[in-house]
Amino acid sequence: MTRIELNGFRRALEKKAAEIGTGSREGLAIETSSDELDRVQNANDRDYAMSNLERTSNRLGEVRTALQRIGLGTFGICAGCDASIALKRLAAVPWTSYCIVCQEVADRQQSPDRSEIEVAA
Repeated sequence: MTRIELNGFRRALEKKAAEIGTGSREGLAIETSSDELDRVQNANDRDYAMSNLERTSNRLGEVRTALQRIGLGTFGICAGCDASIALKRLAAVPWTSYCIVCQEVADRQQSPDRSEIEVAA
């Protein structure tokens, strides 16, 4: 990877980190209501906001880790197999730490077996 490409990824990651860092926590406010339906809706809204905040926090961690990898000289190298990550993949997901093959393996290991989902339904 050329220095120009690496600097482009650094700028994109820094921009993404700044964008994520401006997230809001307004949805986490606890509102009181005498109406049971309003309380249920508020709880659902708060759960949604918490899930969104968690996803955002996780993404910010991935972006910061990618910036650290740039500093260490390991950016663009798969954490699973030590192969180079395709530039197209890095352009689409610059915070990725896995090549597409290793990412698919990691995704399969994290998600429940589809047959278990079908049996439960």
